[in-house]
Amino acid sequence: MRRNLAARIGVWSTHHRKTAVLGWLLFVVLATGIGGATGMVEMTNAENGAGESARAEQILLDAGLDKPAGELVMVSAPAAGDWKPAAEALATAVRETGEAQNIAPPVPSKDGKDALVTFEMKGDAATSPDRVQPVLDAVAAVGEHHPDVEIHQFGEASAGKWLGDLLAEDFKKAEFTAVPLALGILVVAFGAIVAALLPVGLALTACMAAFGLLSIASHQLHLFQTTYSVMFLMGFAVGVDYCLFYLRRERDERAAGRDAETALRIAAATSGRAVLVSGLTVMVAMGGMFFSGLLLFKGFALATIIVVLIAMLGSVTVLPALLSWLGDRVDAGRIPLLNRRAKHGHTGSGRITGRLLGPVLARPRTFAVAAVVLLLALAAPALGMKTESLGLEKQFGSDAQLSIAYNRITDSFPGGPAPALVVVTAPDITAPEVTEALGDFDAVTVHRGKNVAEIEIPLPEGKADLTELREKTLPAAFDGTGAQTHVTGETAGSVDFNDQLRRGIVPVFAFITAVTFLLMLFCFRSYVIAVTSIVLNLLSVAASYGVMTAVFQHGWGASLIGSEGVGAIEAWMPLFVLVVLFGLSMDYHVFVVSRIREARGGGLDNRSAIETGLRRTAGAVTGAAAIMVAVFAVFGTLSMQDMQQMGVGLAVAVLLDATVVRMVLLPSVMLLLGERNWRTPRGLSRLPSLEHEEPAEPARATVRV
Repeated sequence: MRRNLAARIGVWSTHHRKTAVLGWLLFVVLATGIGGATGMVEMTNAENGAGESARAEQILLDAGLDKPAGELVMVSAPAAGDWKPAAEALATAVRETGEAQNIAPPVPSKDGKDALVTFEMKGDAATSPDRVQPVLDAVAAVGEHHPDVEIHQFGEASAGKWLGDLLAEDFKKAEFTAVPLALGILVVAFGAIVAALLPVGLALTACMAAFGLLSIASHQLHLFQTTYSVMFLMGFAVGVDYCLFYLRRERDERAAGRDAETALRIAAATSGRAVLVSGLTVMVAMGGMFFSGLLLFKGFALATIIVVLIAMLGSVTVLPALLSWLGDRVDAGRIPLLNRRAKHGHTGSGRITGRLLGPVLARPRTFAVAAVVLLLALAAPALGMKTESLGLEKQFGSDAQLSIAYNRITDSFPGGPAPALVVVTAPDITAPEVTEALGDFDAVTVHRGKNVAEIEIPLPEGKADLTELREKTLPAAFDGTGAQTHVTGETAGSVDFNDQLRRGIVPVFAFITAVTFLLMLFCFRSYVIAVTSIVLNLLSVAASYGVMTAVFQHGWGASLIGSEGVGAIEAWMPLFVLVVLFGLSMDYHVFVVSRIREARGGGLDNRSAIETGLRRTAGAVTGAAAIMVAVFAVFGTLSMQDMQQMGVGLAVAVLLDATVVRMVLLPSVMLLLGERNWRTPRGLSRLPSLEHEEPAEPARATVRV
């Protein structure tokens, strides 16, 4: 009897369960311990950027001119000049902390009611958030002793401190909310505590091991600070889903009267195979982010590939070993009245699915058109999508203390918090023609030994001023001097990052569509199914884009989730969501189509195979989708705007994918295509079949005709 790879792995695990379980635990402990000891290495500003702004940051880094973290403190008074006592006390208090340097005299605003005090943090800018607390306390103390004025602080160190604390708090919130939610859904799905704990336990241990391996890998490929959050989001959702698919099939086979060994073997050969195919597809899709040309996405790709690989391997090795050891004890801790397992036949959402499938299969053309119209209507707002690298003042929301400080300072001192930094290099920075050109600007710092000069230029009008600076002002000033200029700063970095994303999305999209097509073609040996899977995925992605644009760019319904419209989508979000959804959609697609093909191979006609496959997978897909939607929705409630966008975008897409797409559009399209679904290209007909050959219950026995 031939068995596929998943079946062979499952059989080995059940026969060597002690080795499989202890090996898994040892791997998790070693990976977590070594990774924790090495720590994570974050990327520099130059590594996180792109284009001209990244080159400017790299020039400063290579020259050892890493700019200290700058801080801005604005003192506002009811009348002009009343801020002076508070400003003097502020400068003294900040100086006495021993953490500040280059404290400049107060600069009054145009109406004289506000004054801006600027200073720099001592030491490395990267570690300044760890040392800024005494300065924050000193500024707060001045505010308490001068209640007649308002004091607002914004800067690299204070914002970094705020961000770090917020990320730690949000990550803890995600863990303590997502895990109980997933456990509750699994208890409802299986009706037993032990069966619910298995997927959650394996997913959490997979995430722990992945955290450790990623920390080790970060010493070669530096990471963005939110990469761990992205890894947990993906790893936990995927890990629970894979185990759910596997465990649900094993429970179905036991309910149909199979003995424990046969049920495990069939589950390994069917759901185990679907897990391997789905995991491979997700990892390959994530690999497409390496073509973006941005280190941020390379880190996301590495993190998700690692965690999906570990979750996939755990599902096909440790899970069958544990199920073999537990036997019927997997149903221990049963909850009365929750999802009682039938003594004969398969479990699933038979009644609900039957009520939905009946009309869909009776009028497939009508339901296919209605589903497509709905998805396109949801996608419509995406036509006006705008992207930008959201600054910290937008990330935290308009009512956050940091955002209020930024907006107040910007209103009184336009261009203050985010000026452009022009980096000038020349063979001789002291040459007369270069010196003359530099003399046309204020706020110039010349580093003679490095042949580098820095110019700070306010950008009151943002992108418009940046364009004029790059295309007109700098060329006019430095042409013919032999000097080169590179502009960096918050605005320049956002523009350059967006430009690189536009260039990178084409090769990424081409890669993931081509590879997804080839994987589906090889696994199902049908070019029609391969093309259908890509088209359905694109519809889900487009609908997700539309919802994100409507909620977070235009603010439609944003208050319902405690968010607000910020006028744009985070620059890296569209590409990230595209890749992730292309991978995650394969979970349901592979699982459902595999069951349909299994029924088709059992002798059923196309319509009966579709109905049987959907009936038998409805319960697992519903449970898996509920878990993913719940986990993603948790991230939609976090504090940072980009986490909210990611959580809502992914949650909406998975919800639509598991309902409108898989339960309405997929059966409608497959029924309309008929036998064309199963056409095998001549070249693939010679390849060995990837289907299992285990004895299975005749599919027609459970079909209502």
